[in-house]
Amino acid sequence: MTKLSVGILGTGSALPNRVVTNDDMAKIVDTTDEWIRTRTGISERRWVSEEEATSDLALEAARKAIEAAGITPEDIGVIIVATVTPDFVFPATACLLQDRLGAKKAAAFDVSAGCSGFLYSLSCAVPMVQSGMYKYALVIGAETLSRITNFNDRSTCVLFGDGAGAVVIGPTTEGRGFLSFEMGSDGSGGELLKQIAGGSRNPASQESVLANEHTIAMAGSDVFKFAVRILGSASEAALAKAGLTKDDIDFLIPHQANVRIIDAAVNRLKLSSDKVYVNLDKYGNMSSASIPVALDEAVRLGKVKENDLLVLVGFGAGLTWGATAVRW
Repeated sequence: MTKLSVGILGTGSALPNRVVTNDDMAKIVDTTDEWIRTRTGISERRWVSEEEATSDLALEAARKAIEAAGITPEDIGVIIVATVTPDFVFPATACLLQDRLGAKKAAAFDVSAGCSGFLYSLSCAVPMVQSGMYKYALVIGAETLSRITNFNDRSTCVLFGDGAGAVVIGPTTEGRGFLSFEMGSDGSGGELLKQIAGGSRNPASQESVLANEHTIAMAGSDVFKFAVRILGSASEAALAKAGLTKDDIDFLIPHQANVRIIDAAVNRLKLSSDKVYVNLDKYGNMSSASIPVALDEAVRLGKVKENDLLVLVGFGAGLTWGATAVRW
């Protein structure tokens, strides 16, 4: 039996209106525009207002993706939201979104895999559509990292931004769509990137709040070394599963964490700069939102052409990683 071809039918993204430059960050913490740009490649990022939450960004991105796909919310069979900054611990942000969209027939759940969350969510959605369980799936990466940033830690607080990106997954022509996935994890590295308080191990308390333990804690140099290694190797593994090589790549869309990490992956894959999409300078690290936002921008700018081979690749807390090869 031939496996159903499943691809991306529509993309969308949403970004807060508030722009925070490196000079703005210098007013909050001891840093400079030059220090941030030379070490990360980031010039500015977007932050939500006090009234906005993750589901607000997810809703806007989802509506754009649904419109681009030419379907209605009631056509959607399942909604998966990748996030580490949900509106609430529960109910799932995906359930809030299902109600606000009017997607009355959709199942809904969240995925927590850090910056790899969007790829993990895709790896759940694609088999669901291939099996015939659902005709269409809505997959979203949405984050409001400014809500959990430690502004006393100048090494991390300059990195993060807020945003959301969405895709509609559905049947496509034979030979197109998702060709392979490479997913992985290494829980022994969980201590390198975490939010210490707020769970059952360390419940919220006055002490945990005063100690800033509800914010992002990261061992930057260790995560950097892991990321440099895994972006290239995960991409190559996904290509190998599809019977392809790095020479077949037409366009790479990596997780936008640090320009030096992206450069290392590009060098390993021997790609020219015009085959890689980078918007890190404008938005910073948006965790699970970074890949779908970059994908949506690349599509709307006409950089992604029909029949192009795309590789989407990322890494994140867990430690986790993922890559997928997609024929557009």
